[in-house]
Amino acid sequence: MSFKLGIIGGTGMDDPDLFEGREETFVETPFGKPSDALIHGKMGGVPCVLLARHGRKHTVNPTQVNYRANLWALRAAGCSHVLVTTACGSLQEDISPGAIVLLDQFIDRTNQRALTCYDGTPGGPKGVCHTPMAQPFCKIMRRLIADTASDLSLKCHGAGTCVTIEGPRFSTVAESNLFRSWGAHVVNMTTVPEAPLANELGLCYAAIALPTDYDCWKVNEAPVDVPACLAAFKKMTDSVKKLLLAVIPKLAAHDWTERLAALQTTAAQSIIPGSDI
Repeated sequence: MSFKLGIIGGTGMDDPDLFEGREETFVETPFGKPSDALIHGKMGGVPCVLLARHGRKHTVNPTQVNYRANLWALRAAGCSHVLVTTACGSLQEDISPGAIVLLDQFIDRTNQRALTCYDGTPGGPKGVCHTPMAQPFCKIMRRLIADTASDLSLKCHGAGTCVTIEGPRFSTVAESNLFRSWGAHVVNMTTVPEAPLANELGLCYAAIALPTDYDCWKVNEAPVDVPACLAAFKKMTDSVKKLLLAVIPKLAAHDWTERLAALQTTAAQSIIPGSDI
């Protein structure tokens, strides 16, 4: 399989002007329409497909994002890998707003979302899928991103556990402190079910988490709100765009043969009965 990267942009990162040879397509999937058009083009000469997670005008709240359609559409477009950005709140003193966290684990606190493509949806895959989730994020992608961030002198944490809450409200102080007591590093609203669905569909997946605040646990900081979150995110977008432009050619140059074969095998063996991968 040739390398093609799906990019799911979180708040503020769905910038179509990053693309060369930009072309939009609107598609349907067995699970309905994705959040917005698929924007095809190249970044650094590498074929990519960009999708705005919340829609380009941010009209879709985290619960209502059609995660299944988004991932299905990217795979159908030929994407072998998915790299996403996600705004988040920091749960640890040493993870300051403006840093980058490359997620390696998640804790699922959602309760209203479709978590699998294998649910009998007409036109969808058949069977029941029990996907292993010990390592939901691609280690190789994380390493390449971390090395590139270091080359660019960006403050980057190479691993981190994310608590994904249902939203769209932010956490209470009690919840924020509970998540801290679990040893989590950041909190967001979109990693689940996005990461598990990518694994279910046999895609390499990595997430660049972008802390904009300290949630609401830190007593000497104002609790997170939308204006502060957007202002902080805006300051980070140029650095993240530089990171994407620098790392994408490195991702494309890597030999993914064994990694993709392993993902496809795991995905196929997770389905009872048979395989739709």
